[in-house]
Amino acid sequence: MIQLKKLSKQYGDKVIFKNLSLDLNDGEILTVMGPSGIGKTTLIKVLTGLEDAEAGQVEINGKEYEIGDPAISEQIGLVFQDFNLFPHLTVKENIALAPVLVKKRDKKEVAAKVDSLLKQLGISEQADLYPYQLSGGQKQRVAIARALAMNPEVIIYDEPTSGLDEKSTEQVEKIMLALKQEGVSQMVVTHDLPFAEKVADTNFDFLKERENEKNK
Repeated sequence: MIQLKKLSKQYGDKVIFKNLSLDLNDGEILTVMGPSGIGKTTLIKVLTGLEDAEAGQVEINGKEYEIGDPAISEQIGLVFQDFNLFPHLTVKENIALAPVLVKKRDKKEVAAKVDSLLKQLGISEQADLYPYQLSGGQKQRVAIARALAMNPEVIIYDEPTSGLDEKSTEQVEKIMLALKQEGVSQMVVTHDLPFAEKVADTNFDFLKERENEKNK
């Protein structure tokens, strides 16, 4: 279980969020909704260590961390909106890179894990292709596989259906629901309401949260 406690972030005098708290249970899909510019992407950046915050704690499986602790980002797998795949590496190489370089795992062990993920996500046939040879939906699945390869406590998706056609969106939906059945905790930042309604166990609405904070 992951709990965010009283997170506060501002740029100068502009408050992005204040005393933000939310829970993500094991094996749960939490969608984070709200209009553009309200703070959804900033929340991702704070959790993954790409941005600092003024205050807050994160509790992961009963252990509490101060916001900004590098140990938090090590337990989060991030699937970027634009995938961020390395163009000069094949699908297999993209997925295997971080576990070998960052986690220092055995290359044979990682290779077996990669093969398993490729099969699980239905992209085994694309294993030796480069990103430019993939469709948007295939790139999304490679990005998910890359996140899973690090064995994170939670996967966070930044607008996972952005730019995808209906068929690819349905594939992403099926993958998320399958991961849920395996007990993977997932946070989905999205503006795609129909998609959110299909996958979410719970929803966090940034706009409502801001209004509640103003009324306190």
